[in-house]
Amino acid sequence: MSGSIAAAGANPAAATANGPRLASDFNTFLTLLTTQLRNQSPTDPLDTNQMTNQLVQFASVEQQITMNRNLNQLISLQQAAQLTAAAPLIGRRIEVDSDRVALQEGRAEIRLPPAGTARFAEVSVLDASGRVLRQEAVTLGAEARGWSWDGRDLAGRSLADGTYRVQVNGRGPNGEAVSIPFAVRGTVTGAERTSGQIALRMGSLSLGFESLRSVLPDG
Repeated sequence: MSGSIAAAGANPAAATANGPRLASDFNTFLTLLTTQLRNQSPTDPLDTNQMTNQLVQFASVEQQITMNRNLNQLISLQQAAQLTAAAPLIGRRIEVDSDRVALQEGRAEIRLPPAGTARFAEVSVLDASGRVLRQEAVTLGAEARGWSWDGRDLAGRSLADGTYRVQVNGRGPNGEAVSIPFAVRGTVTGAERTSGQIALRMGSLSLGFESLRSVLPDG
């Protein structure tokens, strides 16, 4: 009896996944304990310390189950609120941190930083296998600027809307490599909760809500 009780106390996650069984086990334990107390030998009484420890273990696990259930409810409510808050973003253009770009209606945009150590940016669009589809050198200016992709590859063929990888390599005055940050822009087409996380969709591109950098003004 004490072995199964110790296992439940040592593995709260397993007990949490099977709350009704724990309650049933607890009732069984109390029945066995009462029976044992009623029929114990006067010369060999039940160890009260052991009995107390077993009761404390069950009470502790039950407390954890209740706390986990309440926490899961709070998380679900918070995610539902985030999902509702994301609804007004549908149809809006946003800027996100991502190394992927969404080609939507034959158009995609990357936001490049102002010139600094890097004077040029080499922008590459790649497919899922890493093959370069489009590559262009962009001169950086005094202010941040955008680079638009018309969805055409190096041969001038129009590619289907979808998700493509993007790489941006900065170049200094002498052509030396310089790391530079960049952002991706696109139109929000939906929001969803996947695997307990809130995600924004830009066409086929799905991004965590935490990747959102800014919401762009209309127009």
